[in-house]
Amino acid sequence: MRPLTAADAEAYRAVRVRALTEHPEFFGRAIEEVETLAEIAERLAPGSDGQERFVLGAFEEALVGITGCARDRGLKHRHKGMIWGMYVLPAARGHGLGRRLLLDAIARARGWPGLEQLVLGVATHNEPARALYRSCGFEVFGVERRALKVGARYVDEERMVLRLT
Repeated sequence: MRPLTAADAEAYRAVRVRALTEHPEFFGRAIEEVETLAEIAERLAPGSDGQERFVLGAFEEALVGITGCARDRGLKHRHKGMIWGMYVLPAARGHGLGRRLLLDAIARARGWPGLEQLVLGVATHNEPARALYRSCGFEVFGVERRALKVGARYVDEERMVLRLT
């Protein structure tokens, strides 16, 4: 596990495209909204704006898993961070890689001064992800009905929180 850098942009984009293509109902972005390599490289470059954020990658020779975390920028929201974009390639699943990726993200976010909680959204029908998040201490605090619309189908999302303090 390590934070991705601009040099990882192409590998990250390939995994992200696969995630959005194979599971459009699990992600808030549509495949048509995938960033260009230049935009991804900029996002993965070390933040010079003081914003606390990272994208982690899990490797088994090649990049096989990703997740992002970003701290809210608003003064009244700085106590919160968000986990986003969690995905592990199917061939790499079932060996605890997703758990290690998530736990690493949580540990890194804990290092941000004043951060009190992490939030995330997960499709209510994505039982493996829901079970992972619960097992790592996340709790449901609400359900957003029709959170996503994929074609003619709606997807409900659970909102989950992990209290760090």
